[in-house]
Amino acid sequence: MERAEKKQFVEDMHGVFTKASVVVVAGYSGLTVANLQNLRKRMREAGATVQVTKNRLSKIALEGTSVASIAPLLKGPTLIAYSDDPVAAPKVAVAFAKDFDKLVILGGAMGATSLNPDGVKTLATMPSLDEMRAKLIGLINAPATKLAQLANAPAAKLARVFGAYANKDAA
Repeated sequence: MERAEKKQFVEDMHGVFTKASVVVVAGYSGLTVANLQNLRKRMREAGATVQVTKNRLSKIALEGTSVASIAPLLKGPTLIAYSDDPVAAPKVAVAFAKDFDKLVILGGAMGATSLNPDGVKTLATMPSLDEMRAKLIGLINAPATKLAQLANAPAAKLARVFGAYANKDAA
């Protein structure tokens, strides 16, 4: 990498670290190129990104960001996964680590909160932002649905009674 490329990389990564909701650091020693491509594909499908970076340049990019607490984790062959959704990157990383034991979750950060490997795994078990929105909408709609059912119930009962009398007279 030329000096200008390094400078541009540091600026780009600084922007990523500033904007990302969550950052996960994992060791990837022993993974094949095909495995890494599979991981990248899964991350992309979930709305997250994974990058293998130079640790020295990443540490420079981390300076002055809220996720600077992950700098000590950047030792050896590491990759960085990040996403705007606080659950997307951890969920994919933990699921991939279960399938391929060569990927080792080292930790991460969610804003200014530093996460150990167990914290990342706990975050991965939480429902995603879209799932939470769906549950919230369901909770909001439930009372309206019940109210509509209760309002229609007396009329339906009355119609059944009239129907029963009509059938009784016909028989």
